[in-house]
Amino acid sequence: MEVELGQDSPERTPYVCIRNTSLRKFLYYLGIPREKKTYNVRIPKVIKKGTDEILVHFLAGYYAGDGSFYRYTAEFSTASHNLYSDLGYLFTRLGLLYRGMQKANSYILYIDGKETEVLANIFQINQIFQYEKLNPLYIYAAREIKHFDGRDIVPIEHQLLVNLHQEIKASIGYDVLRQRDGIRLSNYTKKGQVPTLSTLKRISKALTTHQVKASTSKSLNHILSLSNEVYFDKIISIELIDEKSPVYDLTVESTHNFVGGVLPFTLHNTVSQHQLAKWSDATVVVYVGCGERGNEMAEVLKEFPHLEDPRSGEKLMQRTVLIANTSNMPVAAREASIYLGITIAEYYRDMGIDVALMADSTSRWAEALREISGRLEEMPGEEGYPAYLASRIAEFYERAGRVKTLSGHTASISAIGAVSPGGGDFSEPVTQNTLKTVRVFWALSYPLARSRHFPAISWLESYSLYIDSLSNWYQENVAPDFNTYRTEAMALLQKEKELQEIVQLIGPDALPESEKIILQAAKMIREDFLQQNAYSDDSFCDLEKQYKILQLIMKYYYKMRENYRAGVPFDKMTTLFVIAEIARLKWSFGSEFNELYDECLDFIQNKMEPTDFGIT
Repeated sequence: MEVELGQDSPERTPYVCIRNTSLRKFLYYLGIPREKKTYNVRIPKVIKKGTDEILVHFLAGYYAGDGSFYRYTAEFSTASHNLYSDLGYLFTRLGLLYRGMQKANSYILYIDGKETEVLANIFQINQIFQYEKLNPLYIYAAREIKHFDGRDIVPIEHQLLVNLHQEIKASIGYDVLRQRDGIRLSNYTKKGQVPTLSTLKRISKALTTHQVKASTSKSLNHILSLSNEVYFDKIISIELIDEKSPVYDLTVESTHNFVGGVLPFTLHNTVSQHQLAKWSDATVVVYVGCGERGNEMAEVLKEFPHLEDPRSGEKLMQRTVLIANTSNMPVAAREASIYLGITIAEYYRDMGIDVALMADSTSRWAEALREISGRLEEMPGEEGYPAYLASRIAEFYERAGRVKTLSGHTASISAIGAVSPGGGDFSEPVTQNTLKTVRVFWALSYPLARSRHFPAISWLESYSLYIDSLSNWYQENVAPDFNTYRTEAMALLQKEKELQEIVQLIGPDALPESEKIILQAAKMIREDFLQQNAYSDDSFCDLEKQYKILQLIMKYYYKMRENYRAGVPFDKMTTLFVIAEIARLKWSFGSEFNELYDECLDFIQNKMEPTDFGIT
């Protein structure tokens, strides 16, 4: 290892240059790019996913390297836009308000006034005193003279303030406003600061006093008039919500205002079909939009060109056929769209290609059949649908399947039809006739979607009649005990449903600990195994990973049950770190997943004995 110490100039931070191959490989592992790191570097995921203590120590070290302090402002500078965004994320995690600015080829994040005190207090609470560069922050935080508290800021357009500054300068001169009223507009026009509501009111009052007739002042007064209805309140506190899943919306108490999060979407059958199209073992995808709203088809046309085929690396649209029949198109076209889709699928299948057909939705197709039947004055069946509805549905699905073509190729069509019963009524004719034909059913549950559990597929209402047929394949290709774990997991979820009804009546504390163990295991199955995010790296999970996660959850359940019989209290078994580690597994991949899996398995098998809890 070769070490070099140096300092280019008195103004530069002293540096340490270490030339070491192992250290370089470790930094690459953390996510630092190999080339042009100055402009592409970003904060490694392992730090962003860490605790607040890790974040604070990282920020302190970064500030000691590329930070500065002047008067009441702490600055964090970088040449990387990625790092600029990541630093903003860390500030938000710690409850710090900041402002950013781009200067030439660099980016700077500023923390001013009261926020500087908050930053210094965070460093002091975590006992970070090894960096001399932090001393000015600590001295400033200890001063009795305080600067502005900018937490009641107004998100006003920057150019409006620039125009206002120029008009004031041309009308009465900028010095008049600065000397008589103590208003420094240059702080907002040149330094990028964001004004508070009280500052805007002072500026408006000064313009009236000096009789400044600026056209921009009309826009300013309009913003102030809106402030009577739109309130820019001070942020009293920022609370970190400890959740394993992303936050989609926050409710502001007493006002019932909703703040949209970074992933404001609702998972429904269209998103589920996007995932099937992307990850299915099919070469060609045929997507039929039958009777859907125009905006849903626009969503498909917008999203599919951006979805990447994980096998070829090309765009998914290059192997996709889209058939669009929106709800405002002729009813005959709506009926024909389904047949057109399955015919195109058969064309590719006869060429020896595996095809996935997505029909969204067959309910709209059945409605088209009902309308045409009514106009032909045919004898209506149940709920006005034609009497031949069941045979038409069966004819459609029976055209799917695996065949050996005349050319000797083996190919298949997998038909996935989305049924949209009105009001979620599964007893209506289209749903019932579909269930009589197909052997796999996924029931999308509104309560699950409302509770932010995605994909919102009900595990108790959904079923597959292929389990027995595939059991031997699972045993040979996945694991001998895969079917056993699956069966017992389903039994736990069913038992949880029964216990939840009791909990709603008497509360969870009244349950015996043996049943609390069932609730704990079922919760882990729901949140750590069944729950996935369609817009993250966890979007797809292979069978081997599924088996290993389910195996750990079930082994943990078995161990809890054994320890309970040996006298170990339930509370002691639910505070173990292995629970959080199992939850992390679905966000881990490759070697990281295997290491974490081995660690969890070793802990459950060897470190969860009754003696480890003090029971002899």
